[in-house]
Amino acid sequence: MRTTRTVPVLALVTLGSLFLTSHSAVADRPAPTRERAAPDERAARTPVSAALRALAEDAPALDRTVRGYPREQILTPDPENPADKSLKLGLTPYHAIAPELNALQRLGDRVSVEIAGRSAGGHRLYLVTVTAPETDRQARAQERMRELIENAPSAAAKSPEIEKSYKTPVFFNNNIHGNEWEGTDASLKLIERLATANDARTKDLLARNRLYFNITANPDGRIAGTRANANGFDLNRDFVTASQPEARAMRQIMLDKQPAVMLDLHGYVNGTLIEPTTPPHGENYEYDLFLKNTYANALGMEAAVNGLGYTPQKDGVQPAQIPFRDQEEGWDDWPPIFTPQYAAFHGTVAAHTVEIPMRVNNTAYDTLPESELRRRSAINTDVAGAALRATLDFVQERRTSLIADQIEVFRRGTVGAAQVPVSSETVPGVPGIGPEDVYTTTFPRAYVIPGGTTAAARLVDHLIANDVRVTRATHPFRLGGRTYPKGSYVVDLRQPKRGMANVLLADGRDISDKVSVMYDISGWSLGRLWGATVDAVPSGSLSGLPLRPVEAAASVGHVAPRGDLRLRLTDPSEVAALNYLLEKGISVRQAPDGSAIVPGSARAQAAVAARTYDVVFDATRIGGGRELRRVRVAAAVTPGELFALREMNFEVTPVSTAVLNAGFDWSSADVLFVSAGLDHDGLNSAARTALDAFLAEHGLVGRGAVGAALNSAVGLLAAKPVEGNGDANGVVRLVDSGGRADHGFVYAPVWFTDLGPGVRVEQSYATGNPLLSGHWRPGEDGSGGPADAAGQAAVVSGPRAVLFGTEPLFRDHPKGEFAQVAGALFTMAHAHSG
Repeated sequence: MRTTRTVPVLALVTLGSLFLTSHSAVADRPAPTRERAAPDERAARTPVSAALRALAEDAPALDRTVRGYPREQILTPDPENPADKSLKLGLTPYHAIAPELNALQRLGDRVSVEIAGRSAGGHRLYLVTVTAPETDRQARAQERMRELIENAPSAAAKSPEIEKSYKTPVFFNNNIHGNEWEGTDASLKLIERLATANDARTKDLLARNRLYFNITANPDGRIAGTRANANGFDLNRDFVTASQPEARAMRQIMLDKQPAVMLDLHGYVNGTLIEPTTPPHGENYEYDLFLKNTYANALGMEAAVNGLGYTPQKDGVQPAQIPFRDQEEGWDDWPPIFTPQYAAFHGTVAAHTVEIPMRVNNTAYDTLPESELRRRSAINTDVAGAALRATLDFVQERRTSLIADQIEVFRRGTVGAAQVPVSSETVPGVPGIGPEDVYTTTFPRAYVIPGGTTAAARLVDHLIANDVRVTRATHPFRLGGRTYPKGSYVVDLRQPKRGMANVLLADGRDISDKVSVMYDISGWSLGRLWGATVDAVPSGSLSGLPLRPVEAAASVGHVAPRGDLRLRLTDPSEVAALNYLLEKGISVRQAPDGSAIVPGSARAQAAVAARTYDVVFDATRIGGGRELRRVRVAAAVTPGELFALREMNFEVTPVSTAVLNAGFDWSSADVLFVSAGLDHDGLNSAARTALDAFLAEHGLVGRGAVGAALNSAVGLLAAKPVEGNGDANGVVRLVDSGGRADHGFVYAPVWFTDLGPGVRVEQSYATGNPLLSGHWRPGEDGSGGPADAAGQAAVVSGPRAVLFGTEPLFRDHPKGEFAQVAGALFTMAHAHSG
């Protein structure tokens, strides 16, 4: 299941060591984006045929590299794996997919296979294209039209070539949750039928459309029978951050193929659940276009699924449901972390999560007879196939209007048109539209991101990787009443994918009063959480500003040419660089302000670190300070936290209650970090004695209720944890010990009261309403809401422990907060080192 602004740097000094908040992780430097077409304004003044020719001239690389279809290749089979969890269900194991795809390519000239990337566990990701054959010239023409649709939508809307010849891109994404298997098998069956069918309708379908199948988005989980990939990540929560290779591969498919329609096949909800969803609806995309298409396709899928003839009495299968029509709330499409909601920002005007009905995973997998599991999987495969086929019927019937609506999405962004609120007039044929369905936003004229920092470079690269257009100032300029230096980045919101830009950079909205429950997170602002300064400019003209488009952020890595070197530790990339140097045996001292002092004799190694992590080593004359050493972390944490710690180059050993009970060698650790999976009461006598002995000599970093509970059990820090509403999440306003404003992220927030002697408040929740964006209500008894948290301690420290009530490493996302944890780990590891 699919279960104007400045962010200040916060430097907290405690016990003479650094305890920090910061900006960024290791910069993800994407390859340069594809060549862009002429601006829409130019194309709109140009005859359509001339605009197409100009576009071809602007993208000469495409003429050299775009190949026709089929694009066949022989795949090397994977070794047979009898432990593949698919086998028990009678489904296709991962090792059988490559041979099957080889066989499908041999059936004719309609099926092509490409490798879209590799999973976290190293498995190939297979993208299958099914379409009528195309020559190289025809494929280049399709690419030029696709580019025109995005980059010159006013011209594309008038193009007879596009109306007559453009093939609608349709994307079927399967098995993103590894233990929701059957979409893969339904797609393989459909591909086989399309490869060989000679009826007129199939021929027409493939002549007028391209069908893209991501055969299994999560092969690691498919093999292991887990929801998550090999890194422990739920990939259907990763699209804002794109921390995982599978998410980046899916993102690239959406950018390159620009699907107008997509299905994301999941399980298991009985009856089959078919989006569109309940409110609240994402406020940054063109929901009038999205709703009319998703509802129409949902009705077709519902009819197809129910038409299979399965019944509750005979088969245990309930009738299909459409949340928009059948539910009040609880299955929203608010955050862009889900595949269909993310796809909408790349021009997909009909995007669905489909939850097939019969549970075969988790407890059912382990307890039901194999015969029953196979019966259920066969039904699920049938249901998924019906949804796929119905979608193809929908595409055939509405091909022209689907492409027109995609063009309109991009046109509105390019010209800065207002959004169209949904109503019975703007979205005819969709029943039950009410004021609860109306979510729109006011787009700023632009965002400005001052350059020159690691955090800014990482954020700009991330925007570009998401196909957001960014320019950079060649001279100082004035905008929105402020003067910005040369090198500042400007994100003009008059661009085709303005929704993508705004959903990433905007603060978001507090929607606590709109609905009682949300499906997942409700706040995610990169502008507040990724450590860069990001200013929203509400209005003004960008005409005449000294701006040039960029395809990658300018590197900021630098090493002073002489003297000792100072490395600030307010950014996770800086922490990673420090840990790199410590691993290399470089002698590093800690300055009174918490920064790292590297001897000038290590300039060559510092230069490598500067290039690798894009960080700055300034010259310094600061003397003295304590010697730093590499920190070894024993971590009972979530997969996202483990991933973030390793991004910062900490030496991490995962632990848990079970690991400690089995006998853990504490000599391999300098500090313990706990947020999940470690229960003091669940430890046996020997494990508890060993843990207590370790904590008598070493420090604890705790996060959330689990970390606070361990602290209470061992009595390190006198602080009473108070748990807020467990459903609450979002971006919160914080205040540091010096009174400076900051922002953080919470998920089931915690705060601390009854603080004992020696306990220092490092951060507090802001007074008033600390929630900037997200969903945070009091619990049913009226407690646990943001009013209770206001002004209370969010992060506390003492000589033996640091406790977080916030989520500074949540799903590897709030990059600007990572260094808080790094500072706490260094503090606790070095405070007891003598």
